[in-house]
Amino acid sequence: MANEIARRLRKTMTPQETKLWLRLRELKAQGLHFRRQVPRAGYIVDFACLKSKLIIEIDGAQHGEDGHKGKDVARDAKLKAIGFMVPRFWNNEVNENLDSVVETIYRTSEMRRDPPS
Repeated sequence: MANEIARRLRKTMTPQETKLWLRLRELKAQGLHFRRQVPRAGYIVDFACLKSKLIIEIDGAQHGEDGHKGKDVARDAKLKAIGFMVPRFWNNEVNENLDSVVETIYRTSEMRRDPPS
């Protein structure tokens, strides 16, 4: 069921998710492999780099509402409990400052990567 939902979400990404996805794919050259709309811990996360144990969430205005804030806190806590770091970015950050968002993601991923064996 989660895989079906994830597949549907990959086909209907928001404009901000699409913008970021195109840039995250470019990080493959630096050894960072991101996946989009990934089932993890009972949730479907926007983007994940499993090697760095990093989940990226892109939030729209609804995430600023009280009812949604609590759900996000619980979700992040559950993902952190299984070892993931969960930075969140607002849609307007992706729209207005995409380079900075990608740089932050890259630096965070690099810090969390396992050293080569």
